[in-house]
Amino acid sequence: MRLAAAIGATLLLVTGCGSDEPGADAAVGANTDDTAASTSDADCPPSEGAESQTREFDAPPPACLEPGTSYEAVVTTNMGEFTIEVDPETAPVAANNFVFLARNRYFDDTVCHRIIPNFVVQCGDPTATGTGGPGYTIVDEPPTVPYEIGSIAMAKTTMPDSAGSQFFVITGSDGASLPPEYALFGEVIDGFETTVEAMTAAGSPSGEPNEPVEIQSIRIVER
Repeated sequence: MRLAAAIGATLLLVTGCGSDEPGADAAVGANTDDTAASTSDADCPPSEGAESQTREFDAPPPACLEPGTSYEAVVTTNMGEFTIEVDPETAPVAANNFVFLARNRYFDDTVCHRIIPNFVVQCGDPTATGTGGPGYTIVDEPPTVPYEIGSIAMAKTTMPDSAGSQFFVITGSDGASLPPEYALFGEVIDGFETTVEAMTAAGSPSGEPNEPVEIQSIRIVER
C-alpha cells in the first residue's frame, strides 16, 4: 500500500466517529440545527422522509429496509448531485443505518469535512470536526469484495464497532487500496465524473477542504 493510502487510513480510523472508546457518547450527536430533534425510540421514519430533522438517538435503528426493495440515495450538494446505489447485501447493518439517518434528514445541511485527492471524500458529521455521530455506533461489517473508485463505506475509529454516521466516497487508487476494515454499503452510480470530482477538487493533502463542500440533502428513492 502506498504511503498516502496508509496515512489516509489512519485519519479515517482515528477520527472517523466519536471517541476511542467503543460505544462512547463523548463529543457525538452535536446539533447544528436549532430545529433538530432528539428521539429516545429509534422508530423507522416514513419512506418519504421525516417532516423534521433528528440528529440525536439513544439507540441504533431497527431494521427498516424492506426485503426485495432496492434503494438509491440522491445526494444534493452545493456542487451538484450524485446518486448512490445502496447495497444491503454486502453490509446490511450499514445500509440500513444510512437509509435510516437519511430519512431522518440527519445529513441535511452538513459539510464534508475531510477531502484528500486520489483518496476519499468524507462526510456525515454534523459537527464538522471529525468526531461527531448520532449517539450510537454500529457493528463492523468487513467487506469480502474489494473497494473500487466510487465505493461508499463507513468511517470508524481504531476501536471495533465504532462506526456511526460518517461515511466516505472512494475517489482514487489510494482509497481503493484501503484494508477491508470499513463497511462497504454502496457505490456512486451517477454524478461521479461531475459532482464527486468537483468535490474532490476542493480537497488538499492535509484533508482540510480549500472551499466549503456542503451536503444540502440526501433523499432515499425506492425502486
